[in-house]
Amino acid sequence: MRVKVLSRNPDHYVRETKLDLQRVPRNYDPALHPFEVPREYTRALNATKLERVFAKPFLSSLDGHRDGVNCMAKHPKSLSTVLSGACDGEVKIWNLTKRQCVRTIQAHEGFVRGMCARFCGTSFFTVGDDKTVKQWKMESPEYGEEEEPIHTILGKTVYTGIDHHWKEAVFATCGHQVDIWDEQRTSPMCSLTWGFDSISSVKFNPIETYLLGSCASDRNIVLYDMRKSTPLKKVILNMRTNTLCWNPMEAFVFTAANEDYNLYTFDMRFLESPMTVHMDHVSAVLDVDYSPTGKEFVSASFDKSVRIFPVDKGHSREVYHTKRMQHVITVKWTSDNKYILCGSDEMNIRLWKANASEKLGVLAPREKAAMNYNQKLKEKFQYHPQIRRIAQHRHLPKSIFCQIKEQRIMREARRRKELNRRKHSKPGSMPFVSERKKHIVAVVK
Repeated sequence: MRVKVLSRNPDHYVRETKLDLQRVPRNYDPALHPFEVPREYTRALNATKLERVFAKPFLSSLDGHRDGVNCMAKHPKSLSTVLSGACDGEVKIWNLTKRQCVRTIQAHEGFVRGMCARFCGTSFFTVGDDKTVKQWKMESPEYGEEEEPIHTILGKTVYTGIDHHWKEAVFATCGHQVDIWDEQRTSPMCSLTWGFDSISSVKFNPIETYLLGSCASDRNIVLYDMRKSTPLKKVILNMRTNTLCWNPMEAFVFTAANEDYNLYTFDMRFLESPMTVHMDHVSAVLDVDYSPTGKEFVSASFDKSVRIFPVDKGHSREVYHTKRMQHVITVKWTSDNKYILCGSDEMNIRLWKANASEKLGVLAPREKAAMNYNQKLKEKFQYHPQIRRIAQHRHLPKSIFCQIKEQRIMREARRRKELNRRKHSKPGSMPFVSERKKHIVAVVK
C-alpha cells in the first residue's frame, strides 16, 4: 500500500529574520495566469510614460569662451578632462566633475581649426589659421613658468584639421593635402593628395590604425593607407561632406556628415552604396562622433540641434535642443558612454545625458532590477501603436518643426512627379533608383 504524505520544509517558506521579505510560492504555468499579457502591457505603457516624464537630458553649461567653440577633444585616459578650442585662438581645458575651466591657453592667432590628444594623454596638438601646428603639455606649467608649446611647426598653408595615431608617435594634418608627421621631425614623413581642393577633416581608424579617411570640399571622401604612398579609393557624393568618424568596434565602418542634411554610414569595402542613410536633420550636419560601444552615434547640425542615431536605423532616437543654443559646430560622446558634449556658436559647451531618462548616481539592487524589467517590457511592446507613439514623440522648436513639414511636402511632390513621369514614359526607360544610391555620384579606385 502506497501512502502520500504531505512534507513541508520550513526553510522554503519561513523567514530567517523579520527583516527578510516574505517568500511567496509561485506557479509559473501560463494556464493559471490568463491576464499576464494585458497586465504586462499596462506596465509597459506606464514605464514608457514615466520614461518621457523623467527625460531631462540637459545637465550643465560650461561657459568661459569669448568666441564660438570650433573644436573639442577628449582626454584618452581621464574621463573628467575635455579640451576645447575657440574661434579667437583660445584653448581651454575643463574638469567635468567640477564643471569648471582649469586652464586657458592663447594657442593661435585666428581660429583653432582642430585639436587632438596624444594616445598616452601627456600632451595634445592644435592647428590654427596662423599656419602652425603646436604641441602642448597636458599638465599646467609650474608656478612662475611660461605657458609655451613643447614644439611648433610652421607650415606653408593653413591646416584645417588634425588627428593623432592611436598607438604610435605619428599624427596627420589636412589642409591643401594630407600630411603625415613624425612627432620628432619638422617636415612631414609623407604627403598624400588626390584632387586639388582643400581637405576639411582627417581621421585615423581606431582599429586598423594605419588607415585614414578624409573629406574634401570637392565632395570627395578619400581613404588612405599609411603604408602606401598613394590613396586607396574615393567616393564622390552629391554634396560636400563636412567630417567623418570611424566606428570604434567595426574596423571597416565609418559615418560621414554631409551638407545635404543627411548622414551616410559606409562600409569601406563597398562604397558603391551606403549601408544606411540617416535622415532627420533639417540643415547641414557639421560634426559626428561615435559612442564607445559603436552601436550609436551623435550628430551636430546647423539647425541648432543635436541628434542621437542608432547605427542601423535611418531616423534618430533622440533630439536635444535649447532656446539659447545656436548652430552646433562640434560634438563628442564621452568614453564612459554616459554623456554627450556639444560646442556651439554662442560660446558655450553643453553637457547632456546620452540616455535622457537615466537616473544618475548609485542605484539600489531592487531599483536596478525594476529598471531592467521595465526595459524588457518596453522592448517587448515597442511596436504596439500606443506605446510607439508615446516613446517616439518629441517636442521640437517651431523652426525645425516647420522645416520638417516643408521637406515632407517637397519629398512627396518629387515622388509624385517621378511616378507621373514613369507612367507616361516607355516601360523600362526610367529605372528605379534606391534612396541609398541616389546620393552617390561615383566611386574611384
